[in-house]
Amino acid sequence: MSLFERYLTLWVALCIVTGIALGHFFADVFQVIGSAEIAKVNLPVAVLVWLMIIPMLVKIDFAALSQVREHWRGIGVTLFVNWAVKTFSMALLAWLFIGGLFSAYLPADQINSYIAGLILLAAAPCTAMVFVWSNLLKGDAHFTLSQVALNDVIMVVAFAPIVGLLLGLSAITVPWNTLLLSVVLYIVVPVFLGQLIRKGTLKAGGEAALASLLNRLQPLSLAALLATLILLFGFQGEQILAQPLIIGILAVPIIIQVYFNASVAYFLNRAAGEAHCVAGPSALIGASNFFELAVAAAISLFGFDSGAALATVVGVLIEVPVMLSVVKIVNGTKGWYEAGNAVQGRAAREQLQSSPP
Repeated sequence: MSLFERYLTLWVALCIVTGIALGHFFADVFQVIGSAEIAKVNLPVAVLVWLMIIPMLVKIDFAALSQVREHWRGIGVTLFVNWAVKTFSMALLAWLFIGGLFSAYLPADQINSYIAGLILLAAAPCTAMVFVWSNLLKGDAHFTLSQVALNDVIMVVAFAPIVGLLLGLSAITVPWNTLLLSVVLYIVVPVFLGQLIRKGTLKAGGEAALASLLNRLQPLSLAALLATLILLFGFQGEQILAQPLIIGILAVPIIIQVYFNASVAYFLNRAAGEAHCVAGPSALIGASNFFELAVAAAISLFGFDSGAALATVVGVLIEVPVMLSVVKIVNGTKGWYEAGNAVQGRAAREQLQSSPP
């Protein structure tokens, strides 16, 4: 691990402070940058996301995607956590903390709206940022890509019914343009560009050239991550300074939900005997959120100045630092994970099957 990567938490903290300060002192500049969007998808952020995830996608050999079926346990765990646990656990935490424990400290007319925003935040699993987390975990890139693609397909069908059930609304207005544009910008375009770069590099210089390129791209990916953090906190600098207590309260159920769902996915993968390179991305996919869709849906349903919109924005603010902490935990417990009986048993069986007769 490079010196830069080793102190990534410090750089993240500095970027958060820098973003808030810049957002406060140069609010007009950040408003202009924030207004550069199509269907609620911010284009400068989209470009930074490309710079973050394209280096990871360059690593992927599409010919090896067929091997993902070997990790059906990890896929099953991720789907279970994303679609049977995540949104419902967030709803429970929102009702417990926002509707109960902290309700006296919140505007009474916004409590239901805050709860709705938290539910919207958890209703769709993350897409683009998962590639960043997986890369930091040295996760299986093919598993990550296939799982993200599968979640996107399910999201088109399941997002509205789940949100409608939990919010008690007969009809949910899904911002389809945001959903489809996000998938195109964050998945389709980067995958295409990544494979174009990969094939061109292999054709020009082979595996050695590809390895050299990936080494050069890695710092660019992390720099884009930090720049994204500055932008996101800069966009909301004024709100953070104006409503620190409310933002802190809304962060509580979000943070608990992230650690809870990541833990469930991580432990279930260990019990199932999955490899750590699959369990890590599975835990991160199960914990992170598709905040672009959540923000757009909250604004569409409840309005720009609503408590729901603010709750989804808080999800944006804490996404990176909290997920980085999960990455650190998963990396730090690799030895414990691989000491599990089910994991060791599966590894032994695979080694036996691969050894010559």
